Amino acid sequence: MTATVTAPRRERTELPTQRPRSRSGKLLRRLPYWFAALVLIGLVAIWIYPFLWMVSAALKSPLEVFSSGMNLIPETPIWENFKRAWVDARFSQYLLNTVIVTAATVLLVLIRCSMTGYVLARYSFYGRKIILGILVATLFVPAGYTIIPVIDLATRLGMLNSLWGMIIAMSGGAHVASILLYMGYFRQLPKELEEAAIIDGAGFFRTFFQVMLPLAMPVTATVTLMTFLSTWNAFFLPLVFTFSRPDLRTLSVGMLAFIGENSTDWSGMAAAATISLLPVVLLFILLQRYFVEGIAGAVKS
Repeated sequence: MTATVTAPRRERTELPTQRPRSRSGKLLRRLPYWFAALVLIGLVAIWIYPFLWMVSAALKSPLEVFSSGMNLIPETPIWENFKRAWVDARFSQYLLNTVIVTAATVLLVLIRCSMTGYVLARYSFYGRKIILGILVATLFVPAGYTIIPVIDLATRLGMLNSLWGMIIAMSGGAHVASILLYMGYFRQLPKELEEAAIIDGAGFFRTFFQVMLPLAMPVTATVTLMTFLSTWNAFFLPLVFTFSRPDLRTLSVGMLAFIGENSTDWSGMAAAATISLLPVVLLFILLQRYFVEGIAGAVKS
């Protein structure tokens, strides 16, 4: 007798079926690339037109600002507007005040928010969820509602008419978005990093500043840019803190110098606004890559 050996049956493997593409997706694929480029160029032109109009108005006379309509090219560039804003309106002093306030505020916010996000992300302790709930709840409180206790506290401490009082008031807010960004980024880092640092004899501060914080550079750049923008463009708090000290005004508050009782110097205000926005634009160009990486890394976790 001869034994017959039957080969094992091979199970059919079905290939994953592809989802049918929508009509809108097929339509977008059929569009030529030059059409998409034209649409994007049009959107960019609409987005940057107000900035270009402001720069153009800074080189025009007050009468030409509104008589020229949509024309961005001035008939005769008047560079005297920038000199009037820089010297006569004292924007050189306002720029120095703004740089001091912004730099100190960014530094304090980075230290406080990074340590808070690190502790909330890496440590489990009683009341942690309650603290997170309180922080998130502060997002729904308008900033104007807290101005009275802030001013009252600054008055009691004798810091109302000073740059340090303004710095503490600007950096003393909740800054929940910055804390959550650090928290999301630190949460995805492996625990072996801290364990290796503890074995080497590092304490809490050494582990944080030498091991964990350098790894969070994308988030640090993002928080730096966000805090820089909010502090540089702040108006309400600097206005209240400099009521009786005009020499301590920031750039945003200094814009009031161009508004008179019967008229407004629009060309001088446009020149001052251009001076104020140039550092912001340059900083965003330098940090835009890290800004996107920090947002993406925190959201991914």
